[in-house]
Amino acid sequence: MSRRLVVVSGGLSDPSSTRLLADRLGEAAADTLRSRGVEVDVRTVELRAVAHEITNAMLTGFAADELADAQAALAAADGVVAVTPVFSASYSGLFKSFFDVLDRDALSRTPVLLGATAGTGRHSLVLDHALRPLFGYLRASVVPTAVFAASDDWGNDADLGPRIERAGAELADAVLARPEKGDPVAFGDDLPDFETLLRG
Repeated sequence: MSRRLVVVSGGLSDPSSTRLLADRLGEAAADTLRSRGVEVDVRTVELRAVAHEITNAMLTGFAADELADAQAALAAADGVVAVTPVFSASYSGLFKSFFDVLDRDALSRTPVLLGATAGTGRHSLVLDHALRPLFGYLRASVVPTAVFAASDDWGNDADLGPRIERAGAELADAVLARPEKGDPVAFGDDLPDFETLLRG
Protein backbone atom coordinates (compact mmCIF):
# COMPACT_ATOMS: atom_id res chain seq x y z
CA MET A 1 0.00 0.00 0.00
CA SER A 2 1.33 3.45 -0.88
CA ARG A 3 0.03 7.00 -0.68
CA ARG A 4 0.94 10.25 -2.43
CA LEU A 5 1.23 13.49 -0.48
CA VAL A 6 1.64 16.86 -2.17
CA VAL A 7 2.97 19.81 -0.16
CA VAL A 8 2.12 23.24 -1.57
CA SER A 9 4.24 26.14 -0.29
CA GLY A 10 3.24 29.69 -1.17
CA GLY A 11 6.36 31.25 0.34
CA LEU A 12 7.97 34.02 -1.69
CA SER A 13 11.37 34.32 -0.03
CA ASP A 14 14.29 31.90 0.07
CA PRO A 15 14.67 30.68 2.76
CA SER A 16 11.02 30.89 3.74
CA SER A 17 9.22 30.27 7.04
CA THR A 18 6.23 29.21 4.93
CA ARG A 19 8.31 26.51 3.25
CA LEU A 20 9.70 25.46 6.64
CA LEU A 21 6.20 25.01 8.07
CA ALA A 22 5.01 23.22 4.93
CA ASP A 23 7.95 20.80 5.10
CA ARG A 24 7.39 20.05 8.77
CA LEU A 25 3.67 19.42 8.28
CA GLY A 26 4.38 17.14 5.31
CA GLU A 27 7.03 15.25 7.29
CA ALA A 28 4.68 14.80 10.25
CA ALA A 29 1.97 13.31 8.03
CA ALA A 30 4.46 11.12 6.15
CA ASP A 31 6.09 9.87 9.37
CA THR A 32 2.69 8.88 10.78
CA LEU A 33 1.81 7.00 7.59
CA ARG A 34 5.18 5.21 7.54
CA SER A 35 4.76 4.22 11.20
CA ARG A 36 1.61 2.40 10.07
CA GLY A 37 3.41 0.48 7.34
CA VAL A 38 2.41 2.73 4.45
CA GLU A 39 4.83 3.73 1.71
CA VAL A 40 4.70 7.48 1.10
CA ASP A 41 5.72 9.54 -1.91
CA VAL A 42 6.01 13.23 -0.95
CA ARG A 43 6.08 15.87 -3.68
CA THR A 44 6.66 19.56 -2.91
CA VAL A 45 5.24 22.29 -5.13
CA GLU A 46 7.03 25.61 -4.57
CA LEU A 47 4.74 28.26 -6.03
CA ARG A 48 7.45 30.89 -6.42
CA ALA A 49 9.08 28.58 -9.00
CA VAL A 50 5.95 28.59 -11.18
CA ALA A 51 4.77 32.15 -10.48
CA HIS A 52 5.17 33.32 -14.09
CA GLU A 53 3.39 30.22 -15.40
CA ILE A 54 0.50 30.84 -12.99
CA THR A 55 0.13 34.40 -14.30
CA ASN A 56 0.29 33.21 -17.90
CA ALA A 57 -2.32 30.54 -17.19
CA MET A 58 -4.67 33.15 -15.74
CA LEU A 59 -4.27 35.26 -18.89
CA THR A 60 -4.34 32.50 -21.50
CA GLY A 61 -6.23 29.63 -19.84
CA PHE A 62 -3.32 27.33 -20.67
CA ALA A 63 -0.93 25.77 -18.14
CA ALA A 64 2.67 25.39 -19.33
CA ASP A 65 4.72 22.28 -18.62
CA GLU A 66 5.90 22.81 -15.03
CA LEU A 67 2.56 24.19 -13.84
CA ALA A 68 0.63 21.45 -15.64
CA ASP A 69 2.85 18.88 -13.90
CA ALA A 70 2.12 20.46 -10.51
CA GLN A 71 -1.61 20.48 -11.25
CA ALA A 72 -1.53 16.82 -12.25
CA ALA A 73 0.33 15.91 -9.05
CA LEU A 74 -2.29 17.70 -6.96
CA ALA A 75 -5.16 15.99 -8.77
CA ALA A 76 -3.55 12.58 -8.15
CA ALA A 77 -2.69 13.25 -4.48
CA ASP A 78 -4.13 11.18 -1.66
CA GLY A 79 -3.48 14.07 0.73
CA VAL A 80 -2.40 17.70 0.44
CA VAL A 81 -0.61 20.15 2.73
CA ALA A 82 -1.26 23.77 1.71
CA VAL A 83 0.59 26.62 3.42
CA THR A 84 0.50 30.34 2.62
CA PRO A 85 2.11 33.48 4.00
CA VAL A 86 -0.38 36.10 5.16
CA PHE A 87 -0.68 39.36 3.25
CA SER A 88 -3.31 42.01 4.10
CA ALA A 89 -5.03 39.62 6.52
CA SER A 90 -5.53 36.87 3.92
CA TYR A 91 -3.71 34.32 1.77
CA SER A 92 -1.16 35.62 -0.71
CA GLY A 93 -2.21 36.51 -4.25
CA LEU A 94 0.16 33.88 -5.67
CA PHE A 95 -1.37 31.17 -3.46
CA LYS A 96 -4.92 32.11 -4.47
CA SER A 97 -3.99 32.38 -8.16
CA PHE A 98 -2.55 28.85 -8.12
CA PHE A 99 -5.85 27.44 -6.89
CA ASP A 100 -7.76 29.71 -9.29
CA VAL A 101 -6.12 27.98 -12.27
CA LEU A 102 -6.53 24.49 -10.80
CA ASP A 103 -9.36 22.36 -12.18
CA ARG A 104 -12.32 22.92 -9.87
CA ASP A 105 -12.77 19.16 -9.28
CA ALA A 106 -9.10 18.39 -8.68
CA LEU A 107 -9.35 18.45 -4.87
CA SER A 108 -12.87 17.13 -4.47
CA ARG A 109 -12.97 14.97 -1.29
CA THR A 110 -9.17 15.09 -1.01
CA PRO A 111 -7.90 15.41 2.60
CA VAL A 112 -6.15 18.77 3.04
CA LEU A 113 -4.10 20.14 5.94
CA LEU A 114 -3.95 23.95 6.09
CA GLY A 115 -1.18 26.16 7.40
CA ALA A 116 -0.23 29.82 7.40
CA THR A 117 2.67 32.00 8.51
CA ALA A 118 2.89 35.67 9.47
CA GLY A 119 4.95 38.08 11.51
CA THR A 120 2.38 38.34 14.28
CA GLY A 121 -0.23 36.10 15.88
CA ARG A 122 -2.89 38.75 15.17
CA HIS A 123 -3.33 37.12 11.74
CA SER A 124 -4.12 33.63 13.04
CA LEU A 125 -7.82 33.88 12.15
CA VAL A 126 -6.84 33.74 8.47
CA LEU A 127 -7.08 29.96 8.78
CA ASP A 128 -10.80 30.05 9.50
CA HIS A 129 -11.85 33.24 7.75
CA ALA A 130 -9.99 32.78 4.45
CA LEU A 131 -8.40 29.36 3.97
CA ARG A 132 -11.24 27.10 5.12
CA PRO A 133 -13.83 28.84 2.90
CA LEU A 134 -11.48 28.60 -0.11
CA PHE A 135 -10.96 24.86 0.30
CA GLY A 136 -14.60 24.36 1.18
CA TYR A 137 -15.44 25.89 -2.18
CA LEU A 138 -13.01 23.44 -3.82
CA ARG A 139 -14.88 20.63 -1.97
CA ALA A 140 -11.72 19.42 -0.27
CA SER A 141 -11.97 17.50 3.00
CA VAL A 142 -10.11 19.80 5.39
CA VAL A 143 -8.76 18.18 8.57
CA PRO A 144 -9.80 19.75 11.90
CA THR A 145 -6.41 21.07 13.03
CA ALA A 146 -4.81 23.85 11.00
CA VAL A 147 -1.45 25.31 12.00
CA PHE A 148 -0.57 28.99 12.17
CA ALA A 149 3.02 30.02 12.92
CA ALA A 150 3.97 33.59 13.77
CA SER A 151 7.59 34.70 14.00
CA ASP A 152 7.62 34.12 17.77
CA ASP A 153 6.44 30.52 17.38
CA TRP A 154 9.71 29.40 15.80
CA GLY A 155 11.48 29.94 19.12
CA ASN A 156 8.91 27.91 21.06
CA ASP A 157 8.87 24.43 19.57
CA ALA A 158 7.31 23.05 22.76
CA ASP A 159 4.09 24.68 21.54
CA LEU A 160 4.49 24.56 17.75
CA GLY A 161 5.86 21.02 17.57
CA PRO A 162 2.85 19.26 19.15
CA ARG A 163 0.45 21.25 16.94
CA ILE A 164 2.37 20.12 13.86
CA GLU A 165 2.38 16.50 15.03
CA ARG A 166 -1.36 16.53 15.78
CA ALA A 167 -2.22 18.08 12.42
CA GLY A 168 0.04 15.63 10.56
CA ALA A 169 -1.58 12.68 12.33
CA GLU A 170 -5.05 13.96 11.42
CA LEU A 171 -4.05 14.20 7.76
CA ALA A 172 -2.61 10.68 7.87
CA ASP A 173 -5.85 9.37 9.42
CA ALA A 174 -7.92 11.08 6.73
CA VAL A 175 -5.71 9.70 3.96
CA LEU A 176 -6.02 6.15 5.29
CA ALA A 177 -9.78 6.46 5.75
CA ARG A 178 -10.43 6.72 2.02
CA PRO A 179 -9.40 4.53 -0.94
CA GLU A 180 -6.33 5.34 -2.96
CA LYS A 181 -7.01 7.61 -5.89
CA GLY A 182 -7.22 5.48 -8.97
CA ASP A 183 -8.70 2.48 -7.16
CA PRO A 184 -11.76 1.31 -9.07
CA VAL A 185 -15.03 1.77 -7.20
CA ALA A 186 -18.06 0.08 -8.73
CA PHE A 187 -21.20 2.17 -8.68
CA GLY A 188 -23.53 1.02 -5.92
CA ASP A 189 -20.94 -1.01 -3.99
CA ASP A 190 -21.46 1.21 -0.95
CA LEU A 191 -25.27 1.19 -1.11
CA PRO A 192 -27.43 -1.05 1.08
CA ASP A 193 -29.45 -3.79 -0.62
CA PHE A 194 -33.17 -3.29 -1.35
CA GLU A 195 -34.34 -5.51 1.53
CA THR A 196 -32.35 -3.41 4.02
CA LEU A 197 -33.87 -0.25 2.63
CA LEU A 198 -37.40 -1.67 3.01
CA ARG A 199 -36.77 -2.54 6.65
CA GLY A 200 -35.87 1.12 7.22
